[in-house]
Amino acid sequence: MGTTYTVVAYGRDQTFLSEVVTEVFTQIDQLDEQMSNYKPESELSGINRNAARQDVIVSPQLFGLIQYSLRASQESGGDFDITVGPLMKLWGFFRGQGRLPSALELAQVRKKIGYQHVHLNTETRTIHFDAPGMELDLGGIAKGYAVDQAAELMRSDGITAALISSGSSSIYALGSPPGERGWKITVRDPFHEDKPADVFRLQNFALSTSGNYEKFFKIKGRIYCHIMDPRTGWPVQNMLSTVAAVPTGIETEALTKIFFVGGVQKSRGYLASHPNAIGIFYQPGDKPQSFKRTVLRSKSYAIPADSIVELEKQGTN
Repeated sequence: MGTTYTVVAYGRDQTFLSEVVTEVFTQIDQLDEQMSNYKPESELSGINRNAARQDVIVSPQLFGLIQYSLRASQESGGDFDITVGPLMKLWGFFRGQGRLPSALELAQVRKKIGYQHVHLNTETRTIHFDAPGMELDLGGIAKGYAVDQAAELMRSDGITAALISSGSSSIYALGSPPGERGWKITVRDPFHEDKPADVFRLQNFALSTSGNYEKFFKIKGRIYCHIMDPRTGWPVQNMLSTVAAVPTGIETEALTKIFFVGGVQKSRGYLASHPNAIGIFYQPGDKPQSFKRTVLRSKSYAIPADSIVELEKQGTN
């Protein structure tokens, strides 16, 4: 999945904790083997090779994730879209260095983009693409899904305090460390990796970030990041990073892309009908290497009684 997973867990029996964490990493490896588009033998790669030619039967777990992804695509008006794989390759973000494509190349690849071209049959659990050359890219959501699965496994094994992280992308805070009120999660400054922009306190809640600093290249001083606007075929501009905090990792991963691509105003409308979410938007400020922050909250906000999500602002940069 192109990232490093870490687990911090508390408990009285260190041997048992070690066994559970090993089980978690085994599960994550299995999901990577299934859902990676970097591995030719994965189930996802098989779908990408064949679904434009025939209906392909999909395993229940992967089918459910694709279903959720298509629903998020539809609800966001395409701001989140798992068919951006060909765009990622065209711009050089798949096993290579960034490049600026020609207008003709963009026009050709855009014909292969669009969640509307993906068709699922729930009765036969099959998938079909109605346009040749399409590919699914789960890189923008599978990490959050894996974090959720890890949290559920640990919870079922009786672990009550753990933090599961997929690099800087997605985090799930299970319970709280001993004597603490939630897990302290630092969100980095978009320009300085070692400088905090905000700090959260989380318990039984998830958080994800998406930033233009994760994968990018520069041409003539302009940054081209890996987060694409599926409708234009171009990397998103005028957004440095976004944060989403919601009850599950799969939701946070989708939301950070929806926020990043849709921007502040469109996201207000999205949050009016989607409950229990906090979004933070970091956009370029008036001075070099400065940012302006916008915090949005769902119109309906009533988190579970056993959850904590508190934002401790660090002030302006």
